[in-house]
Amino acid sequence: MPLVLLAAGGTGGHLFPAEALAEVLSRRGIAVALATDHRAERYGKTFPARDIHIITSATVRGRNPLSLARTAAMLGIGTMQGLRLLARIRPAAVVGFGGYPTIPPVLAATLRKIPTVIHEQNAVMGRANRFLASRVNAIATSFAGVLDREEKLDAKATRTGNPVRPAVIAAAATPYAAPQATGPVRLLVFGGSQGARIMADIVPLAVERLGRDMQARLAVVQQAREEDLARVTDIYARAKVAAEVAPFFADLPARIASSHIVVARSGASTVAELAAIGRPAILVPLPHALDQDQSANAGVLERAGGAMRLRQDDFTPDRLAAEIGTLASTPQKLVAMAAAARSQGAIDAADRLADLVLRVAATP
Repeated sequence: MPLVLLAAGGTGGHLFPAEALAEVLSRRGIAVALATDHRAERYGKTFPARDIHIITSATVRGRNPLSLARTAAMLGIGTMQGLRLLARIRPAAVVGFGGYPTIPPVLAATLRKIPTVIHEQNAVMGRANRFLASRVNAIATSFAGVLDREEKLDAKATRTGNPVRPAVIAAAATPYAAPQATGPVRLLVFGGSQGARIMADIVPLAVERLGRDMQARLAVVQQAREEDLARVTDIYARAKVAAEVAPFFADLPARIASSHIVVARSGASTVAELAAIGRPAILVPLPHALDQDQSANAGVLERAGGAMRLRQDDFTPDRLAAEIGTLASTPQKLVAMAAAARSQGAIDAADRLADLVLRVAATP
């Protein structure tokens, strides 16, 4: 059985598309192994790979010379580990999904002349993938136009979309139904795998500012950090708004499908899942990202008409209350936004990426 090695940083944004590709490759009779960092050890029992290999890596943090030297040394050690791993398992191809833990195994594969593919989840290319881009055989992108200003890289780029998990594909089968004139309005709020403090600070206060009629219609589901649970719950109780607040929702794709409006950050996986399922969203990009990737991701849905993008400085209780009130009272706009978001989705992205990987693997 041929083997494909997937390399991904140990966060959900990198691991979710890798998991989706692993599922498709396995169905096609291809064995899969995963190279990652220690953060992904918790996925060991669920990630659909024959083996999981922990490779030494480090992330560039700042420009301190000592820190940069340490990072380079760690990545060098990881590359040597990658060379030994590849000599042992002899994969037909190596696929990288971004993050600095991707660099050692993918770089090692290029040194060993093993076919390589990298996948860029964001609307702008991340630094690890940019380091590898000129060295690999093919580049897969989630969005169109990521490399259209770089002729040499664009020549080996293919837009596949961002692979989504089976749970997302299942949720995408649920059509959007706008809220009725006096019916419930389901609001879903989340800010990443561990929630986000900004959502706890702003959204409950925004809901508290809504009129009593709208508060009576609202049903809120909000992801919040453990330390924020009590205060968020108390505000909703004070406003007499039905709310379910928890640190994590294992069924988040189904929650997205059942929502009327989503308020969230705009990481690559979030945007891919909103687009695949097709739900209107108010997106608040993480403001301090080096490459402004979340702002670029939100911009794709905003330009399509499927989302509203708010800078964090503009994300105030008063502004959010106004936007929620306007959207909830214009169901036809919500329907149009849902359809526009859906137009940017690619529920077959994992199959398209698998096709690309197998073509590259078969290239002499």
